[in-house]
Amino acid sequence: MTLETHDDGRVRVITINRPAQRNAVDPATAQRLFDAFMAFDADDTVDAAVLTGAQGAFCAGFDLKAAADGVARDWIAQVDIPGGWDDAMAQPLPGPMGPSRLMLRKPVIAAVEGHAVAGGLELAAWCDMRVAADDAVFGVFCRRWGVPLIDGGTVRLPRIVGQGRANDMILTGRAVTADEAVAIGLADRRVAPGQALPAALELARDLTRFPQGCMRADHLSARLSPRALAAALTREWASLGTFEQEGIAGAARFAAGAGRSGRFDGA
Repeated sequence: MTLETHDDGRVRVITINRPAQRNAVDPATAQRLFDAFMAFDADDTVDAAVLTGAQGAFCAGFDLKAAADGVARDWIAQVDIPGGWDDAMAQPLPGPMGPSRLMLRKPVIAAVEGHAVAGGLELAAWCDMRVAADDAVFGVFCRRWGVPLIDGGTVRLPRIVGQGRANDMILTGRAVTADEAVAIGLADRRVAPGQALPAALELARDLTRFPQGCMRADHLSARLSPRALAAALTREWASLGTFEQEGIAGAARFAAGAGRSGRFDGA
């Protein structure tokens, strides 16, 4: 299975399980993520969730091999919303990475080991808090491939780290270590390698102790309104055109083996 779920008391743990792809998300996994978080939000037996990745990686973004072979085009066409984003808020639909259009009632904590990059960074930013291991790496690595941020990254990242730091990350696509992530507010907790999930579980259990109605009301009030989120995501979605112009070619270069050195010069 590319996605695993289990409950720890009143906490649901959702694990992306594609370790050979560093937990990059393909369309089938995106749909499973969406379904899993919709089920979590509707389930009265759980109050918080932890999102993590299997075997030492959080998520390397959208699976560019799927993008290169055309599968992504079908998926993008499926998740497009011709009627507008207000319709999506009324009747939630998946984003390219899965749950990125959802505004849940309950908190979700990201447990980040290894890479949380490109769409994986967007998933981490979608979560309400982030626990990062010392070996965690964040970054807009899709910059090198001409693949735009279309899962809320340009909306949520500036609200988390501030506009200036978000500009730095978005424009340069550089790697951000756990040290820097904590310093700029991208990570809320920092732990030793291998301890992100236990620490995130402990934090989530703490949240379940509180009166849930009050906590959820404050949580909702602190975020963008659904209408404001819809407007911001609408503007971001306009970047999708660059995927056809540059991203498909970039994905093909990736699938052919380019960039394995980790350099940002297109090699």
